[in-house]
Amino acid sequence: MILDIAKKTIDEEINALNRLKDSLDENFEKAVNLILNCKGKVVITGIGKSGIVGKKISSTFSSTGTPSFFLHPAEAIHGDLGMVEKEDLILAISNSGETPELIAIIPILKRWGNRIISITNKKDSTLAKYSDVVLYLNVDKEACPLNLAPTSTSTATLVLGDALAVALLTLRGFKEEDFARFHPGGSLGKKLMKVEHIMRKDLPLSYTDTPLREAIIEMSEKGLGAVLIVDKNNNLVGIITDGDLRRFINKGGSIDNSLTGDAMTKNPKVAEKHWYVLQALELMERYNITVLPVVENSKPIGIVHIHDILKSGAI
Repeated sequence: MILDIAKKTIDEEINALNRLKDSLDENFEKAVNLILNCKGKVVITGIGKSGIVGKKISSTFSSTGTPSFFLHPAEAIHGDLGMVEKEDLILAISNSGETPELIAIIPILKRWGNRIISITNKKDSTLAKYSDVVLYLNVDKEACPLNLAPTSTSTATLVLGDALAVALLTLRGFKEEDFARFHPGGSLGKKLMKVEHIMRKDLPLSYTDTPLREAIIEMSEKGLGAVLIVDKNNNLVGIITDGDLRRFINKGGSIDNSLTGDAMTKNPKVAEKHWYVLQALELMERYNITVLPVVENSKPIGIVHIHDILKSGAI
């Protein structure tokens, strides 16, 4: 019985979303264009469940390239209207379109010249009449068996907000790099971190004709367990890691009587600075290596150690 209730609730909300999808028209396009052309911020306002959903929509807007903040209508009439500037656009949310606290501030904002988009389930409501664009939810009943608790309407509002945000970020050409820039402390942002953000730039370098002992000293001083080998034009031609050195000695190689080129691994695996850190990690795991040179036009510009990736928080 409990599972039946859950499934019926979900079915009711899916039905509400299908009704919402079927009701989308040119007003959605008008709303998106109004927001795209807004030179200020998108001020989202609502109270109760509409306010809670409005806060989420505002957060999604801000994190995907549309500056936004939430304005509580009850606080607005006691001074917070001062947060709203002339070029801001208002997105007002009310199921009934008659929420008293909201209706108290909308006429004021209208007189100030702010454009108003509303999300409501009543096309002929007071809020709708004050709005430049009305986004109609078209929900016929709540999932609540009493048809009282905001369930289907709040879900439809949330999804409509997501649809606006996705349309906006797509039209703005919002990219993964932008998302990472707005989420520097979050796990999603860290997954989009670039190699250039964590690579070491103080490089351990040596030449092919340098005595191997000198290359080992360079490796030890830089503390990365590797030294990059370059030619006279500073192009990367090889690498010597701790493992390379052990294998060279096991095969009878001499540290005192050899050149760097004798012990190096030629044409090592490399990364580029614009790679995501996780791309570099995948390459390192695939070939079981702990150090990865970063090159630009065949020249080394950085080096990434597996410890750098672990410290970055990307995994």
